[in-house]
Amino acid sequence: MGFKPLPIGVDDFEEIISKGYYYVDKTLMIKELLDKKGKVNLFTRPRRFGKTLNLSMLRYYFEDTGDAEVNRGRAELFSGLAAAKAGEEYTREMGQYPVIMLTLKSAKQGSFAMAYASLKQAIMWEFQRHEKIVKGKLEHPQDIKIYEAICRDQGEDSDYYSSLAFLSRCLYEAYGRKCIILIDEYDVPLESAYFGGYYEEMSEFIRSLFESALKTNPCLEFAVITGCLRVSRESIFMGLNNLKACSILDENYGEHFGFTESEVRLMLSFYGREGH
Repeated sequence: MGFKPLPIGVDDFEEIISKGYYYVDKTLMIKELLDKKGKVNLFTRPRRFGKTLNLSMLRYYFEDTGDAEVNRGRAELFSGLAAAKAGEEYTREMGQYPVIMLTLKSAKQGSFAMAYASLKQAIMWEFQRHEKIVKGKLEHPQDIKIYEAICRDQGEDSDYYSSLAFLSRCLYEAYGRKCIILIDEYDVPLESAYFGGYYEEMSEFIRSLFESALKTNPCLEFAVITGCLRVSRESIFMGLNNLKACSILDENYGEHFGFTESEVRLMLSFYGREGH
């Protein structure tokens, strides 16, 4: 068994697997998500607990890229891992869904204008990522107009406030399948807004963004949201009666974030034997 480098600062699942970094298998989180069938799942964990890596892992597992060769390459990333051994009822879900993945970490800004501009840019990049597949599949001229405007950073404010719901509908039209939505570091813009004095403006935007996409959205398969802090249900998740929140104190999904005692012992044993 050769030495494997630790993936310090690496949170992309494909990079960790393809470049041979040491990886503690957390892929049974996929099975647990499918078994529990939560519509909107919120995970709050401290920093460096693998939240972004897990979302990346979910994206590579579930996402249909529209390219059969790329999909096969992604399936190979899971070869030998627990998710690939979980059974056909789980592996048949691999590469079957359009996936929206949005990180809100860029919104750590001192003013609402700067934070809002950063979020608009992140939304623009996600629209651009899907543009090749969506282009030509939209039937209504107004939908085409809005999609192109967001891709060019020229959308109206109202377009961005409901952008995730709109993108999920566009992807449903393009694929004919419901969409998985992954949102990372949802609390960053809210924490920055609280200390920057623009919390009301930011909470209004985040509430609209989330509610339009996550509440009674017929194009949503399920969603996973991560962050360090639990922002109160009354302020952000108002009306989301389909929300399942899971903090560090919950036993559910506990082994899929951070490291268990047995995992730490395994790593110490591995590096001890290799003399590193």
